[in-house]
Amino acid sequence: MNAKQTTSLTQACRWAGLLSLGIGYALLSHLAASSKLHSLPGALVALAPALLLAFLLAWRSERRLPMLALWLAGCATLYGLKDWLIAHYHWVFLLEHAGTYSLLGASFGLTLRQGETPMISRFASIVHGSLTPALTRYTRAATWAWTAYFGAIAGLSLLLFWLAPVAIWSAFAYLLGIPLLVLMFAGEYAARCYLLPPADRAGPLEAIRAYRQASAEGKAGLP
Repeated sequence: MNAKQTTSLTQACRWAGLLSLGIGYALLSHLAASSKLHSLPGALVALAPALLLAFLLAWRSERRLPMLALWLAGCATLYGLKDWLIAHYHWVFLLEHAGTYSLLGASFGLTLRQGETPMISRFASIVHGSLTPALTRYTRAATWAWTAYFGAIAGLSLLLFWLAPVAIWSAFAYLLGIPLLVLMFAGEYAARCYLLPPADRAGPLEAIRAYRQASAEGKAGLP
């Protein structure tokens, strides 16, 4: 096996591992959210992504020790609020799900303001460098589409939480989350292939790499 094949196999294993982790977390979240037993470990399932992200940001910070100390203080505060978390068990899951999609929608939507570079345009510039007029128009439209997608998911989450049993809301929020995201990626890529010439196209993996690079450079957050 040559170096290129080894690299491809490593990347395939990495993506398979990430997909398995995502599916596993989705199943665990659904079981915890729909459980009739409200407990602190169950609530922590909803808080785990935010806590992990905060830990990674603290670890990467130039002021690592103070930020890690702040992270530990936050964890201690959450533990002190354990009775409140258990009493508002389902609301914790709603806040995690609808809040995450709302923040993503805001992150994309705010880049559509006059004078700002649309989020998808930022990703495309990492992949392509300078953007053609057609790619500029498309990436702005794609940013609108992703903003609408995130907003629609957040809105449906709130609506189902209010109108439907928790088990149905949880199935939508966690079991359908990954399939809906895959469909959105597929639909956006199909539109890209239909509307753009081959030289201006980039696959989903390139888009994900661009997002990771933009995140590392601080270009993928709120403007």
